[in-house]
Amino acid sequence: MTLNDNDRSIAAFAMLAHATVHWFELAIPIFLVVWLETFEISIAAAGVVVAVGYALFGIGALPAGLLADRYGPKRLVLACLVGMSLSFATLALATSIYAIAVSLILWGITASVYHPAGLALISTGVEERGTVFAWHGIAGNVGIALGPFATATLLLVLDWRVVAVALAVPGALATLYGLRARFDPTAAVADDGSAADGSNDALSAGEFVSNTRSLFTGSFLLVFAVVTVVGLYYRGVLTYLPELLNGLPAMEGIEPPAALEELSLGDYVYVALLVAGMAGQYVAGKLTSRVSVARGLVVVFVGLAIIAVAFVPVSAMGVASILLYCTVLGFALFAIEPFYQEAVAVYTPPDARGLSYGYTYLGMFGLGSLSIALGGFLLDHATTAALFATLAVIALLGAVIALKLLVGPAPGSESASTESTTAADD
Repeated sequence: MTLNDNDRSIAAFAMLAHATVHWFELAIPIFLVVWLETFEISIAAAGVVVAVGYALFGIGALPAGLLADRYGPKRLVLACLVGMSLSFATLALATSIYAIAVSLILWGITASVYHPAGLALISTGVEERGTVFAWHGIAGNVGIALGPFATATLLLVLDWRVVAVALAVPGALATLYGLRARFDPTAAVADDGSAADGSNDALSAGEFVSNTRSLFTGSFLLVFAVVTVVGLYYRGVLTYLPELLNGLPAMEGIEPPAALEELSLGDYVYVALLVAGMAGQYVAGKLTSRVSVARGLVVVFVGLAIIAVAFVPVSAMGVASILLYCTVLGFALFAIEPFYQEAVAVYTPPDARGLSYGYTYLGMFGLGSLSIALGGFLLDHATTAALFATLAVIALLGAVIALKLLVGPAPGSESASTESTTAADD
């Protein structure tokens, strides 16, 4: 179906903001190499600094969801864009690793706002959610791919402080666009007394506990578990895949073009994976309007389990087979995103959507990051096969949880039950 004007306006705003978030996120590891030399610190110390920023990116999602319900998602997204841009600009003033840490902490706090606020905006303001979720995911992948590429390229000709400021410019431009954007953030939900800007009254501590209890006593508990499993698989495979690819025998002896000698063949294959992810998000987004989200989750999780098991035998083959494998992995890994985002929209009430997405990305980026430590341990003390076998088990666990969601009560009946229970409590 064709998007209406309001859908298009929200889609453009959210896509631009989503790409900007991941533009900044994936630039940080490139800077890490420079900071190690500039400030003469250990990898462990630098890793702690970066980890704190990334941890806040996930942990901050929950309070950000509450703020989105209170002040409206558009205001929160704009604050996110301003905060991320200023955080990167302040990197240019850093004279020590401690100053770098402060800037990254500020980035993590402000960046954490986007996903609960941006997805709440789409879920309450867009009629064609599946399509917009797909395009929204693709925009994120564009940022994921362009952020590190632009950073590495600029660092070839400019000082890292200048590059940090240059990277903040797209964030400033996105902010200016957002200030001019006009749309109805609640166009896709029935009139329930919400404010015109999508904001609601502030939650008291008791209401927060009550709303959380209502969410987790229903199917959202399963949705939260699904998203956490996605995060475990996502961080576990993407964190170590570039290094694993570059260490494969098939990649040895093949030199990249002289103009791009800074990149290895494994990096090119990794970029191909991200590009395939864009296609996966688009196709899955279209399917969310034709297939139940629970069924889609089961299918993709099973596919991811099979793909994980296949890594070791495929890695012993030629470059063409490895490229095909990464293309399939990228397609499936990012195809799951529209399904779990739609699941949150389906299994939660509109007035708690920000809180719902806050918990969602606490699971995705917060709890999901635990697999980084697990993966490092397995690679250091076990084998690559052990890592991918663990990822396969994680994916099968996700399939089991999604299957429980599939055979559970219909979303509509559950919401009605929750509303009646709340009314009785009042």
